[in-house]
Amino acid sequence: MNPPLSNTESRSENRSNVPVVTDYSQRGQEGTLEEPAIERAREATICVVGLGYVGLPLAVRFAEANFDVVGFDVDESKVETLQNGVDTTGDLTDDAVAESGVSYTTEASQIADADYVIIAVPTPVDCDNRPDFDFVEAAASTVGSKMTAGATVILESTVYPGATREVMIPALEEASGMTAGEDFFVGYSPERATPGDEEHGLADVVKVVSGQTEQVLEDVATLYESVVDAGVHRAPTIEVAEASKVVENTQRDLNIAFVNELSMAFERLDVDTREVLEAAGTKWNFHDYRPGLVGGHCIPVDPYFLAYQSEQAGFTPELIQTGRAVNEQVPQHVADLTIKALNECQKTLCESRVLVLGLSYKAGVGDIRSSKIANVVEKLKEYDIGIEGYDPFADADAIHDEFGIDVQTELDFTDFDAVLLGTPHEEFVEMDLEHAAAELNEKPALVDVTAALDENAVVDAGFVYRRV
Repeated sequence: MNPPLSNTESRSENRSNVPVVTDYSQRGQEGTLEEPAIERAREATICVVGLGYVGLPLAVRFAEANFDVVGFDVDESKVETLQNGVDTTGDLTDDAVAESGVSYTTEASQIADADYVIIAVPTPVDCDNRPDFDFVEAAASTVGSKMTAGATVILESTVYPGATREVMIPALEEASGMTAGEDFFVGYSPERATPGDEEHGLADVVKVVSGQTEQVLEDVATLYESVVDAGVHRAPTIEVAEASKVVENTQRDLNIAFVNELSMAFERLDVDTREVLEAAGTKWNFHDYRPGLVGGHCIPVDPYFLAYQSEQAGFTPELIQTGRAVNEQVPQHVADLTIKALNECQKTLCESRVLVLGLSYKAGVGDIRSSKIANVVEKLKEYDIGIEGYDPFADADAIHDEFGIDVQTELDFTDFDAVLLGTPHEEFVEMDLEHAAAELNEKPALVDVTAALDENAVVDAGFVYRRV
């Protein structure tokens, strides 16, 4: 086996070592290559399309493993920032971006140099919660128009079972004029990124891989094995790999929905949900899930992919849909808790002011997209409650535009009646509660969405306390 290429080797030097297949009949009906998969993968040039929280760490990781890597994105501002050595995700470091050797570009022509093209673009749902594959189709069309015959295209975006074949392959074939399985090859490996989690990075989590043939599967597996220390799991089909990703997050959505429903029921029964869960958790086989807002790009989205495709096949997955409906009720539940806390403090709602601490969807990150705190703010506005926000990680202008509220650049509790702790950034968990209570208006309330604070400490500081 030849050693991995260094990033200082030129493109021409790289190509001189790569086995070039000019007679595609060598692949046969099953797409079998003559050269061993491990050599083909180790000597590959890789292009990562989409440099977000999935694509950028992937590109950097491959480059650190001495692959020749091109990072392509249509966002000129993002690419310029990366070229200047600045991390745009918050999950890496500026040094990692600057020193990786990735060639960051908006020039689609560089896709032609790649033996493997990895597409990692967003797959949201539309206003009717149906899968929106516009980004995948656009990326596949761009890749197809530029890729070289013999390339392998791997999709990492979350999709429903069957979408790689139904959506990506046709877009690639139409743009390239080539045929999948004969002129180019396709694999699927769902991303398992967890932003803000240093213990479960790309290298630390088993990677599910798949390919349209056994040989493509081995090529793709070998490629990822070179950068994923935890190893890979070879799924028997692309559809199994696609389904595994949506099932991972659908399972979490359903479990969280269960405890969220318990929380809403127990609140009316005047029973503390957290204490119930702590007691139930003493049994060895009890699964520990906690109630709260379900935001982000995965858990509140992926179940819709599975439900949509299932309904297309004639089966309505009622449990999945019910779980989603329960979790979508939680912002209203949080707003209700806030209103009850203000009432307990004898505050007039239309004259009250609430300071929201943390507006991103997850602690330790600044991403406010898909943050359910926005829904809570929207509900509170219906009561003419004055809302102001503060988040040390998120961009203040972006918060103002997304939430439609004033944003503090420095934390100030003065002249507020209540604090809503939405996202438990470390700064908030460790804040001086007595100092905060002293700066707030008389008899303040504190609503703790994730139960990040010690109830006794909050009450002793002088707050009326509520938690989900």
